[in-house]
Amino acid sequence: MLELTGVSRSFGDVRALDGVSFSVGRGRLTGFVGGNGAGKTTAMRIILGVLSADAGSVSIDGRPLDAATRRTFGYMPEERGLYPRMKVAEQLAYLARLHGFDRAGAERRARELLTRLDLAPRADDRLDTLSLGNQQRAQIAAALVHEPSLLVLDEPFSGLDPIAVDTVVNVLSERAHAGAPVLFSSHQLDVVERLCDDVVIIAGGRIVAAGDREELRAQYSEPRHRLRAPGAVDWLAGVPGVVVIERSEGEVLFEADDAAAQRVLTEAVARGPVAEFSPVRPSLAEIFREVIRDEAPRTATGTAVAA
Repeated sequence: MLELTGVSRSFGDVRALDGVSFSVGRGRLTGFVGGNGAGKTTAMRIILGVLSADAGSVSIDGRPLDAATRRTFGYMPEERGLYPRMKVAEQLAYLARLHGFDRAGAERRARELLTRLDLAPRADDRLDTLSLGNQQRAQIAAALVHEPSLLVLDEPFSGLDPIAVDTVVNVLSERAHAGAPVLFSSHQLDVVERLCDDVVIIAGGRIVAAGDREELRAQYSEPRHRLRAPGAVDWLAGVPGVVVIERSEGEVLFEADDAAAQRVLTEAVARGPVAEFSPVRPSLAEIFREVIRDEAPRTATGTAVAA
């Protein structure tokens, strides 16, 4: 498990990270989300050793990180960093050899990964002849080519179409299932919600929410329910303890505690068939907006932040 404990970092008078603590479990995909300048990239660079922390620690499986351990990590920066005039497969094999693969193993690993990422037809093309989306996939391949023990990806889905996103998601999930902690940032909250096991939300250089995706959704849920049943549902407004939020023919969204919700269900079944009766949980985007809104007054009057 990767763990950050009380990590702080300033750039002059700007506090980029303020006592940041969170963990990334082995075999789990963790989405790291926050607005521009929230501190995501700074935290990632500290994990990789590109930056040092002013305070706090970063460990894996309870051991402080050292240079040898970090060399086993895979990192994809938001800014593309590959050689534009080098052939894609040749470049990946070169990177694999830097991590200890022999020539044959490196070339085999590069070709396998390009096939998995649907880039095999462009394997012998120069990077700068690829579309931006394919360059992004090549960058992801570079982070994966040495079979890293941990993955840190900064905006890996930027520029990818939905089919390419699904392809990359499958490859990252395979790496996680092999036991690697995977941490990735993204502004595409729908992708984060679909892909991740855990979510970490950062604002103003501080962690404002973190945990299992479904547990966070339950934590931030209002006591809301949806009922769909044929015919009019006007009667529901008269049930004690029920507040109707939205209503249309055959469907109603309402607030109620568990006891009142059960009364609604009992009455609905007595009146006829019920097509749907379910609790309504917020999306990740809704949770994000809520915790960022709650954090805004502190950020506005407190410490400045950086990326």
